[in-house]
Amino acid sequence: MDDFPVRIADLLERIATRIRSMTVDRVAGWVRWGAAGIVMAMLGLVAVIALAVGLGRLIGELIGVELGYVVVGGLFLILGAFLWSKRTTSPAKSD
Repeated sequence: MDDFPVRIADLLERIATRIRSMTVDRVAGWVRWGAAGIVMAMLGLVAVIALAVGLGRLIGELIGVELGYVVVGGLFLILGAFLWSKRTTSPAKSD
């Protein structure tokens, strides 16, 4: 009977540890992956913007600034038209 308080304390500690492992530890993992995903997305966006600016400046140096704007604009126009043609449309509802 002398170890009853110790057993109760151990039981409560085991319960608290199990509840923590089922809740807080899982959420902490999700938060860690979410934060890493946001950082990677922002770095990717910065890389794409820097690449587009660099491409525009390179083309501007090679063929002239005004014609470079036309070429880069045309490339974006072609890319946009391609992506627009690949969009999905929902079926029309008949009311």
